[in-house]
Amino acid sequence: MSDHGYEGGRLNLPFVGICTFAKGEYVADWDKIDADVAVLGAPYDFGCQWRSGARMGPRAIREASTLFSFGHGGAYDFEDDITYLPAESTKIVDIGDADIIHTDTMGSHANIEKGVRAILKAGALPVVLGGDHSINIPCINAFDDQEPIHVVQIDAHLDFVDERHGVRYGHGNPMRRAAEKDYVTGLTQLGIRNVSSTAKEGYEDARAMGSDILSVRHLRKMGVEGVLERVPAGKRYYVTIDIDAFDPSIAPGTGTPSHGGFIYYEVLEFLDGLTQRGEIVGIDLVEVAPDYDHSGSTSTLAAQILMNLIGRILHHRKS
Repeated sequence: MSDHGYEGGRLNLPFVGICTFAKGEYVADWDKIDADVAVLGAPYDFGCQWRSGARMGPRAIREASTLFSFGHGGAYDFEDDITYLPAESTKIVDIGDADIIHTDTMGSHANIEKGVRAILKAGALPVVLGGDHSINIPCINAFDDQEPIHVVQIDAHLDFVDERHGVRYGHGNPMRRAAEKDYVTGLTQLGIRNVSSTAKEGYEDARAMGSDILSVRHLRKMGVEGVLERVPAGKRYYVTIDIDAFDPSIAPGTGTPSHGGFIYYEVLEFLDGLTQRGEIVGIDLVEVAPDYDHSGSTSTLAAQILMNLIGRILHHRKS
């Protein structure tokens, strides 16, 4: 007898039903979150310095994620010989979007922070769908009453600008704001390359404030295992993924594409190793701007990397 669950209930194909993340239960009351993982949309993109459109990222990622929810019994990976996200022991819920107030950065960020705090209070893993990278700022703010965290950033850009023309909370500032927190013990910044939005002094400041900065070529020279060895072991990791960390040949749907990026398995293998090196306690994935990619492959990539990461986090927690 097979145990994949197709014999009972609805077939529930990817194009059927409402597009919650992974077709998870929608929880409108943030005081009633009961799950392993809770997904929050943060459709804010007023922090962009060039092309906007990441406000549509959460909707696109949710729709793409329905493809990977097809399989009632979980997701079997034959290379690992593991069924990730087994239905009988996995609960992923979608709590909808934080309310965004147009032209109001601080008000919008406060609403995002409220959502992340509600997820943490419920004891669930927060997974936040951006939005531009400035939404990481309220996400990190929400951890101020938690145990210390080490931030792992996967990105083409350093995002370590302190202030330009009074702007301190745009998408070029989040890693600087994170590094200033006394509960952030350090940063691993991976994938940084080419001409960055951060000037040389920003790199110097980042290193002085505890950052380890590695490019795509560094990873390819050192190997995934070599890079993992540089990440402090046994820590609580907050992972922030900018989709422009990937090469635009596979992720063109973003506001600031940068050639020379990662391919899928480089990032997946690093994240898989990270789940075994410590505990991932928070995730955001940002800068998916679907209107620049009519094929939908960027949104699909975002959903795929998140589903695989969530599956590995939960598997290694229980193993």
